[in-house]
This record gives sequence, structure tokens and C-alpha cells, in this order.
Amino acid sequence: MRILGFRSNGLMITALIMTGALVLVALCAPWLAPEDPRAIGDLTNRLAPPGVEGALGTDVLGRDILSRLLYGARVSLAVGVGSVIGVVTLGLLVGLAAALGPRWLDRLLMGLTDLFLAFPRIFLVLLLVAVAAPSLNLVVIVIVTTGWMGVARLVRAESLSLRERDYVLAAEGLGLSTAVVAWRHVLPHVVPLVLVAAALRLSGAILLEAFLSYLGLGAQDPAISWGAMVEHGRPHMVDAWWVSTLPGLAIAWTAVGCNLLGDALRDRWDPRRVHQGGGDE
Repeated sequence: MRILGFRSNGLMITALIMTGALVLVALCAPWLAPEDPRAIGDLTNRLAPPGVEGALGTDVLGRDILSRLLYGARVSLAVGVGSVIGVVTLGLLVGLAAALGPRWLDRLLMGLTDLFLAFPRIFLVLLLVAVAAPSLNLVVIVIVTTGWMGVARLVRAESLSLRERDYVLAAEGLGLSTAVVAWRHVLPHVVPLVLVAAALRLSGAILLEAFLSYLGLGAQDPAISWGAMVEHGRPHMVDAWWVSTLPGLAIAWTAVGCNLLGDALRDRWDPRRVHQGGGDE
């Protein structure tokens, strides 16, 4: 049995269930949420435990935790997917240009890549957020700016290998432009590798968004972020554990699901594993 072209196995099924549930919850949040996630509730019911006031309780302002979790999934997915698309696009363009362009361009782009890699990511993150007002758009910019380098090096390495293949040499010998060679003969073979890289980076992007929002450098009210929810409940970990624990579990669920999806895609599409007989036949 195959699922979406993959041999049915526990890893892929688990990944699809976990990520599919997250996507479904995010899409259906307006219909699933029992309350307005931003509406301040009756303060006499603040920090109500699960089952007393709402299925999952309330936070310090009496807001329904379940509703905020559902809407928080939309923010996490939007930031994660949007930033990963930016990371992959920028890394893909830089990697292809470095591998297929002239030697001086390769040296320039890889020198720039190494320069970004030389700085600790957290330093670049804090530097960027220090020069602009905190927002979700800034989070996406931060993730793209600090995350494209690995994809660029990966694409460059694979493209350099493909450049020596007979069909690529023949296309260049026929006088096709570099852009045409890249589009027709290199990019189709690089895309599976890029999709694997994107899936593996999705959890990292979501975790970074939660981290920045926890520090107050990401989502700002009225936007709802799981990271901000964890921070709001931090002072009440003893008397109201659900305020922080439940969004923390949602973050963990998302990270695990995305990592499992990336591992399953890598098992199927990683050229090194396929060449070694590790892919599905």
C-alpha cells in the first residue's frame, strides 16, 4: 500500500496524522473555537482549571485557553510556512547561482554565506529585532535572513555534482543559457532535496517564532502565539499549570510532527539514500 507515492510505514503515517491534524485545526479554528480567543472573560473565572470554565480552562485574563490554542495554530503555521518558503527560495537561488555561474560569483556568494554562518544565529536574531518593532512580519524576516545559508550550501553541492552529468554538459554544449540549463536540467533534480530541507526546517522556524514571542519580540496583541501564551502563564506554573503547559505541548506536538515528516521525506527522496539503495523501490 502506498500513501501519496510513499510506501505505507509507521513513520509516514504518524507524520501525516500529526501534521494533518495541525493543518485541520488551523483551517477550522473559526468553527472549532468555542469562544472569542481575544475576548477578556469574567475576571472571577480567571485561571479556572480545565472543565470548570471551558474545556481547557482560562488564562490570567479569563480568556478561553482552547480557543487561543486553536487560533495560535494558525499563527504558528503561517509564520513557519511563510518563513520556510522564503528560506528555501533564497537558498535555492543563491545555491544555483553559485554552482552554475562564473567562478567569481561562486566565490562571492559562498564568501557571503560563510560570513553569515560565522555569526551565532542568536546574535543575528537579536540584532535584527533590536532595529525594528516586534511583529510577526519581523519574525519571518529574521528567520529568512538567518536560515538560508544551509539550503544554499546544500543546493550548491548537489548542483555542482549535477553539472558534471552528461545531459547537462550536452545542454551547455548546445549553447543553452545558464538559466535554461538550471531550469530544465538541474532544478528538477534538486527540488526533492529542497523539499526535504524545507520540511526539516519547518519545526525550527515554528520553535524560533515561539521563542521570540516568549521573549516579547514576536507576536504582539491581538495576535495569538503559543510562545506568548507560555510566557503569560509562566508566573502561574504552580497554581495554574495549564496556562503554560498546554501551549507548550502544542509546540512540542508541532515540532515532533514536522520532524517526523522531514525524516519520512528524507527516507524517500534523499539522493544519497536513494543511490545507496535506501529509498523505496
